[in-house]
This record gives sequence, C-alpha cells and structure tokens, in this order.
Amino acid sequence: MGGNFDLWHEVGERKYIEQQTKPDIVTSTTEVIRKIQQRIAAAQSRQKCYADKRRRSLEFQVGEKVFLWITPMKGVMRFGKKGKLNPSHVLQHEVIQVDKDLTYEEKPVQILDRKNKVLRNKEVPLVKVLWRSQTIEEAMWEREDEMKAKYSNLL
Repeated sequence: MGGNFDLWHEVGERKYIEQQTKPDIVTSTTEVIRKIQQRIAAAQSRQKCYADKRRRSLEFQVGEKVFLWITPMKGVMRFGKKGKLNPSHVLQHEVIQVDKDLTYEEKPVQILDRKNKVLRNKEVPLVKVLWRSQTIEEAMWEREDEMKAKYSNLL
C-alpha cells in the first residue's frame, strides 16, 4: 500500500509542477532560498554569540613561557599522534619559518629504512623518513611514490 501511495504522491507532485507557470516556480524557489538563507544567518548569529561569550584576549610579555597547540603540515601527509608534552623536559628548539596562515613546511632530512607493505592484491613501497624537527624514534613511514614526487632530491 505504501509503495502505491508514494507513486501516486509523486505523480501528483509532477502534475502540480507542470501546472505551475515558470514565473510561479521561480517565485516559489526564490522564497524557499530566502527562508534557508534566513535560517542559516540566524544559526550563524547564535554560534557567534556563543563563541564571543567564551572568547578572551590573551597578551604575553617577552620571555614568558607558553604551550602551543600546533598541527605540522606537509602536503597530504600528516604526522601521527604523539604523547603529551612533559612540562619538566626542556627542549632545544630551532627557528622555523612560519607562513602568514601560521603553517610551516616540514622537510625530510634522511631516509632511514625501506619496506613493502603487502595489501590484498598489491604491494606498496614505503620509506622511513627522518623529518627535520623529529628524533629518530619519531621517524615516520611514508609512501615512497609520494616522497619521490614531493622530494625527488632525497631519493
């Protein structure tokens, strides 16, 4: 019964649409779009109000120590999760160039190892890459073809 009802409902909608003139369709479509835009604007306004209540201005003095939450980017390849920062461990840092959008490009230093990952019907060659700001223990396995494409001088 439900299938037949849906079919008749669809046929009825088509006849209704066919009976409407093109200006009527444009007017009704424009009205629907206007309602959608109003609802989106209202939702954005609510979200902004919520975020503004929790936003606070931060100011730091030269020499103050802060923790930064960063996401290193290197094209489509990303670093895996690392453990929590140990506040008692002091790191020797190097100066890096940060772009205007607050990102930086991580550069590979050395290929440490190679292996083939066996999938169901193919093998994918991988290389273990030591990145500039990481230790040997943090070296990452990357696809060899992606590394060749991006860093041909390394391979």
